[in-house]
Amino acid sequence: MPTSHPRDGAFARSVTFVLGTRPEIVKLAPLARLFGERARVAYTGQHYDARMSEVFFTECGLRQPDATLEVGGYTRAEQIGAGLSRLDGCFAAGEPDVVVVQGDTNSALAGALAANARGIPLVHVEAGLRSHDRAMPEEHNRVLIDHVADLLCAPTPGNAENLRGEGIDPRRVAVTGNTVVEALTHALPDPAHRGKLLADFGVEPGRFILATVHRPENTDDPRRLGAIVAELAALGEAGRPVLFPVHPRTRAALRSLGDDGGAGLSERIVMCDPLGYRDFLALAAECALLVSDSGGIQEEATVLRRPLIVVRRSTERPEALEKFAVLVEPGPAIGLHARALLADLPNVLRGLADLRSPFGDGLAATRIEALIRDRFPLSPMEPEEDQEVYVPPLPRQHAVAEPSA
Repeated sequence: MPTSHPRDGAFARSVTFVLGTRPEIVKLAPLARLFGERARVAYTGQHYDARMSEVFFTECGLRQPDATLEVGGYTRAEQIGAGLSRLDGCFAAGEPDVVVVQGDTNSALAGALAANARGIPLVHVEAGLRSHDRAMPEEHNRVLIDHVADLLCAPTPGNAENLRGEGIDPRRVAVTGNTVVEALTHALPDPAHRGKLLADFGVEPGRFILATVHRPENTDDPRRLGAIVAELAALGEAGRPVLFPVHPRTRAALRSLGDDGGAGLSERIVMCDPLGYRDFLALAAECALLVSDSGGIQEEATVLRRPLIVVRRSTERPEALEKFAVLVEPGPAIGLHARALLADLPNVLRGLADLRSPFGDGLAATRIEALIRDRFPLSPMEPEEDQEVYVPPLPRQHAVAEPSA
């Protein structure tokens, strides 16, 4: 997605969504759609691989960016600094009424600082998550964003309690749920699409493991990455195929281990390029077990009611650990927990089937839209003369049917 320079005033009188990664696209799309023509998108390009970004704009029904800033491929400091500077230039030509950021990325922090520098009201979607792990750069990003935001949309009561514990004025905090619930519900393919995709990969419902690894704590440490792929390979040998969509960072790290991570690995793990959001959900809804270091998948597993092994040091989503997931370090614990879950899979799935996601009821975007309109005066919209504004249609909603056992 090439750099684009917005026309003067492109962001004036708008609700501007600053985003730069796949999770931000997915989670902000339901809210952006509700604002229709008033919504504008400033895309930083933090995920600069088209497979990790462009396809998600289309699949999630989000308008194409009004500005693309191309900060991907740089260090954390460079991404934040360049994003802040370029966003400030965009806002100087026409200030939004409100800026919305999501989560804990460098893009979100750049957007928060750019809004704060110009005194523009700032909304933080997915506020208050805390891992209490200072080794995580995302932890610092979240704390900084929360303390400059004017409206903090906490997905759960526990998140709101974290904010109160840090002395943030409770009047700035609202418990809204997480927009991931409605994003997933609208994007989940129907059973026919799911069945075709399973056939394409040569797997059966409830008879395969779906794995992802992308966090630097795992990919940048050969010992940790080697331990993860070794356990996945052993699970593959046990008779259940392991599907492994490989993040570009992970692909490069696997090459450094030799032979894509170990001799014969490709015979035991089915590796493929990153998947679009709909295809990933289709597989996740039908798998026996998820193994991942992703934060978003911790949320999605609770909506799909799939068991999950979280492979990382810490998590900012303890709600998922209560019923749906277990947190482990790379190594034998992965195989130990996986085999225990697989041995009792019918009972595990029955136990999850009636549980509600702790991340909300699918109305988070509606609540957040109402809060924004209530708390911040939005300027009257003027018709655009130079450019027609495309407002994507709302994708057809599919019920989250109980996956096959």
